[in-house]
Amino acid sequence: MVFIVESGSTKADWILLDASAAEVGRWSVKGLNPYFHDADEVERTLRAESEIMAHAPSVEKVFFYGAGCSSDALNAIIAEGLERVFPRANVVVDHDLLAAAYATYFGEPHIACILGTGSNSCYFDGTAVHEEVPALAYILGDEGSASYIGKRLVRDFLYKRLPADLHAAFVGAYGVGKAEIFQAVYNEPNANVYLANYARFAGDHAEHPYIQEIVFEGFKALIEFHVLCFAEARQGAQVNFVGSVAKAFEPLLQKACAEAGVRYGRTQAKPVNRLVEYHIDVLRVLEPQAL
Repeated sequence: MVFIVESGSTKADWILLDASAAEVGRWSVKGLNPYFHDADEVERTLRAESEIMAHAPSVEKVFFYGAGCSSDALNAIIAEGLERVFPRANVVVDHDLLAAAYATYFGEPHIACILGTGSNSCYFDGTAVHEEVPALAYILGDEGSASYIGKRLVRDFLYKRLPADLHAAFVGAYGVGKAEIFQAVYNEPNANVYLANYARFAGDHAEHPYIQEIVFEGFKALIEFHVLCFAEARQGAQVNFVGSVAKAFEPLLQKACAEAGVRYGRTQAKPVNRLVEYHIDVLRVLEPQAL
């Protein structure tokens, strides 16, 4: 059996296939990012999932695509944890950008953008991924992402810059103050995920002019830094998006692309379904010779 995994920093989708390409099961598990989780945490997270563990002895291949899996050293952290849990499996760990590129590829070279907990982009020529600028993560970058939106909301809340109705709604929804926010952001792990969780508030108030403004600003910054950096974008290459934020605010994303003269393609909230199809049809991972 084969596991295909697409992991952001917040959550990961695990899909298990048998030799006939039938889906055995799918699970949503805590996201694993080597910047924040070591091999022990990878192992602990999976051993806590009893249904996944029930299949572990029969798993022969694991294809894991994750946020933060951007170098051999970082990939090795995730791979070590996976190999402990799946001792019979050949394990492949790669960047979530590659998963986004695969999931949005329909025979035409394109630019793939991630808009989930964080943000990133690449150009996929149909064979290889090409990156032009680095992802700077939630402190310096992640333009347009959930952590970007959450950080803006929290900042404006603490500065008392939220519109009065949203301020009241924010207090009612979270009941937090400076002390709790500072503790989570500056003293506890996974501050990016903590901030990203506040983006749900933006989703709950998506039609509010303030929310529309800050999300649109984030999308414009994403296109400026992560799309227009590619010459192919200025030459008419299609730009495709994956992630929950992209889907939740798709009309604003289309507007931002149009204003920038970028050719908008499509958006997928959860790329894992198309990722599975790509592995079966293009990479042929169920064939015996495939790693």
